[in-house]
Amino acid sequence: MDPALNPDDLRLRQERVVFARMRGTQDRVADAITAFAGTMLFVYIHALWFAVWIALNEGLLGQVGIFDPYPYGLLTMIVSLEAIFLSTFVMVSQNRQAARENVRADLDFETNVRSEVWSAHIGAALGLDPREVEQRVQELLIENRAKMNSGTQKPS
Repeated sequence: MDPALNPDDLRLRQERVVFARMRGTQDRVADAITAFAGTMLFVYIHALWFAVWIALNEGLLGQVGIFDPYPYGLLTMIVSLEAIFLSTFVMVSQNRQAARENVRADLDFETNVRSEVWSAHIGAALGLDPREVEQRVQELLIENRAKMNSGTQKPS
């Protein structure tokens, strides 16, 4: 088979093209923020920020350094706003991931239909009876489902 006509390569390129078209500047920004917010560096920066904020406002540099006295109302407001924005960025990224999964599922379905059509044509060319093949497939599916069900059930 000509490597340029490999159906798997064509499918991968199609996925990449579809995903690239789906992703705008706002999506890239949301993904970057979400990716950074999910790191330990983000946690360490916030822990340091909170520690410095609290230390300053407890008088570490004297009365001059206090700009948000206990109970730290400004800090609370900033953290609340950050949480609102971060949760929105996460939801945007999750929505895009769901859209990617839908595209991938559609492409998988198309691939499965192509495979089934090719299999039917190849089977016919080989002189196989499609009813016998389908009956054997059904038997194997039933056997595998029984094995999976017996493996997932807890013993009494």
